[in-house]
Amino acid sequence: MDVNVALFPFADYWWLYLAFTGLVAILLAIDLAFHRQDRPISFRSAAIWTAVWISLALAFSYALYLFAAARHSPAVGRQLSLEFLAGYVVEESLSVDNMFVFALVFRYFAVPLRYQHKVLFYGVLGAMIFRGLFIAAGSALVRFEWIMILFGVFLIVTGIRMAVQKEQQLDPDDSLVIRWVRRFFPVTGELHGSRFLVTVNGIRHITPLMVVLLFLETTDLLFAVDSVPAVFGVTREPFVVYTSNVFAVLGLRAMFFLLAGAMDRFHVLKHGLALVLVFVGLKMVWLDHLYGGRFPIGVSLGIISAVIAVSIFLSLAFPKAVAPARARPAVPAGRIAQSAAGAIFLLLSLMGFLYAAGPGHSLLPLPALDELGAHTLYWAAACNLLCAVLLLGGAMVRKRV
Repeated sequence: MDVNVALFPFADYWWLYLAFTGLVAILLAIDLAFHRQDRPISFRSAAIWTAVWISLALAFSYALYLFAAARHSPAVGRQLSLEFLAGYVVEESLSVDNMFVFALVFRYFAVPLRYQHKVLFYGVLGAMIFRGLFIAAGSALVRFEWIMILFGVFLIVTGIRMAVQKEQQLDPDDSLVIRWVRRFFPVTGELHGSRFLVTVNGIRHITPLMVVLLFLETTDLLFAVDSVPAVFGVTREPFVVYTSNVFAVLGLRAMFFLLAGAMDRFHVLKHGLALVLVFVGLKMVWLDHLYGGRFPIGVSLGIISAVIAVSIFLSLAFPKAVAPARARPAVPAGRIAQSAAGAIFLLLSLMGFLYAAGPGHSLLPLPALDELGAHTLYWAAACNLLCAVLLLGGAMVRKRV
């Protein structure tokens, strides 16, 4: 099976995308019917709906296996089913990071619990539309091997930054979108129930609830920049990327209310997600080529699931301790040189991967490198990448201390 050829191209299987979108619309309508009243979502209800969405995702994975097996072969069906599960686990895990931001935004704007479900419901609609556009653009780009390498390096750098970055105080008032909205649209000073738009003295106003919705949409766009390439790292089938993203987003609201009161307990999860991003990035730039074009998806799913499970276990087994305040030490003198060396190794690694994959040959013909062979170049690029990770990671840690 050629990894660069879509098994379900949109031009031939548009009806499949349309049928799935119709299924999603029906599920959203059912969800809206159950939550049509403005009232807080109980823990029991959130747990039931979380189980429902996960069960639907698993059922769809089996249906995808049956459909792909009938259209192609059982081996292809198994491959796509596992790719869907891996993409779903990656996207759902990264969505937990979204939930921390959602909780902070609701707290910042003092949104009552009974209105939060409505905001998240429309937020999910917008997220599915924007992610569909992201996936369409990504599907057109991933046909080029060098794009996949760039995506992989981006995920590795993002994972390192996530692991070492300090927690930052959220201030929605600093958002460009929020400032733009308040500049061009009148905003009411208080909530008007669950309404997003109201008329005051004959003038159309937006409510703080609409401001919250716009902020959450822009925040999800930023998260999609990381999550969509990560799913393309485990599968290049656009239909699988789209469906795994949609199912993960559908379950986001129920999981938010399930974990809303316990998010601070998962302090190790951020490092687990960072490790997942680094692994997926390495898979894209190195492991896939090392295994003849496709790293075993079963192994990938096992590694991703194990990392997430261990991160959750460690978070619960070792609760976060409140560290006493301490004086900030002087900035180390060698940090700039260490960062520069790490950047050089990262550049060498990127050049090595591009040259081994093919595009580098036309940009800069080097007969001496051609004699080494692609396998040796991949290993050399991986070593350079490891050096870059150690140097840049060490520099970020020293900056943080």
